Order: sequence, then structure tokens, then C-alpha cells
Amino acid sequence: MGILTWIVMGLVAGAVAKLIMPGKDPGGFIITICIGIAGGLLGGFIGTQLGFGSVTGFNLHSFLMAVGGSLILLAGYRLIKR
Repeated sequence: MGILTWIVMGLVAGAVAKLIMPGKDPGGFIITICIGIAGGLLGGFIGTQLGFGSVTGFNLHSFLMAVGGSLILLAGYRLIKR
């Protein structure tokens, strides 16, 4: 995937993670994109290591792994910022 696709997927994954875990977080739009992009990478890495398959492009499986990684990072971000 190209960098622009990763940014778009990160934006959407970060927004979905924010919808699943609502709350007051500092940072706003830019932090949401960063958490989403990093969450996509983390979700892909963890999913591959656990045998769920690899990230093959912009599909539902890759998106769910990105959202899962974003949820992990969002929870960690909240613990650190608390």
C-alpha cells in the first residue's frame, strides 16, 4: 500500500477506535491520525505474529487489525496522559 492509503486507513481506523472508546483526549485530529497509523502497523504486526494472516491491502481483515491496534494504542495513550 502507498503512504497515502496508510494515512487514509489510519485516519479511519483512529476515528473508529475513538468511537469505540469515547472520551476526552488531548491532541485532536493529528493525534487521532498518528494513533491510527501506528495502530495499523501494530495491528498488522501482532496479527501476523499470532497467525491471523498478513496485511495484504485495503480490505476488511486489514482494517479490523488496524482498528485493534489503534484501540491498544489509544488505551496506552490514555494511561500515559492520565
